[in-house]
Amino acid sequence: MKLLVNDDPTTLSYWLNWRVFLCAVLVLTPMVVAAFLIGKYEHSGNSESDAGGNQQESSHIRSEKSWKPCLKEVHPIFLMCFRIIAFGLLLAAVSFDLALHGAELFYYYTQWTFTLVTIYFGLGSLLSIRGCFYSPKIDSNSKCYLAEDTEQGLHVPLAHGVNGNGMRFREKLDNRGTLHALITSDLWDDLYQVLFQMTAGAVTLTDIVYWVVIFPFMALKDYEMSFLTVVTHSLNAILLLGDTAVCSLEFPWFRISYFILLTGIYVIFQWIVHACISIWWPYPFLDLSVDLAPVWYLVVALMHVPCYAIFLMFVKVKHWLLSRWFPHSYQFSP
Repeated sequence: MKLLVNDDPTTLSYWLNWRVFLCAVLVLTPMVVAAFLIGKYEHSGNSESDAGGNQQESSHIRSEKSWKPCLKEVHPIFLMCFRIIAFGLLLAAVSFDLALHGAELFYYYTQWTFTLVTIYFGLGSLLSIRGCFYSPKIDSNSKCYLAEDTEQGLHVPLAHGVNGNGMRFREKLDNRGTLHALITSDLWDDLYQVLFQMTAGAVTLTDIVYWVVIFPFMALKDYEMSFLTVVTHSLNAILLLGDTAVCSLEFPWFRISYFILLTGIYVIFQWIVHACISIWWPYPFLDLSVDLAPVWYLVVALMHVPCYAIFLMFVKVKHWLLSRWFPHSYQFSP
């Protein structure tokens, strides 16, 4: 959906008015608050408890949530296969859409979220493969991520340099090497969880806006919906809900901040592009020349809360149902 610009956004007069000022406040203020919440709550509960040996145990637990299903009866390989298939489907859809429409697809917020969900399942597939086949165990004496072989010595996982044949090294990793491995592992696991919370809110927002707001107007004008359009606004949500129903990832409230930052970065990206090039707006409510632009920006900003809450409610309902249906098998706390 393309909307021609009412005024030329490359001129200075387009930006020097009260509408732009109010919209800038509505975009930048939530981003500042989001950055503050991330700095305050991200890993705040781990600073003391993760000292010394507990740091490696806590790291191990956080890592397991990236690839272990929430039910003990569900084998991690099932979740791994689901993620690999989901990644393949999403990657095929993105590639086909990109081949048909070109790079201008990335003017749309929907394509940003669809691509992020694709990356989410790609990274999730790698973490599941690592967890299923190369997951290290914590040695009770050394508290290191090494799988102990009582007869052969220590077996070092691939992350620590083992070759394809499973070469065994008798020497232990020094503290520096172990710490580096832990940091590297934590980085990918944390990134994966951030992608989960970010895309969950973004997918909910894009699909609700499209099917509830945009689609009815297109239907009135006899707009012919392509198969790719339906896929772009449904497949990612379906696959993400399926992964959420099985996985053990957390969904804390404060991580709505990443969702807010994603939207803010997208809006600023659109402003920069339109300040340099006079092109169409991907969404009508982004046009700053409209008198009601601040109202539209406020509405979209407020929609972030219910969109994130909808997905959070899904996680809560999942926890409530599975903890009662499978009390001895359920291993997840939201």
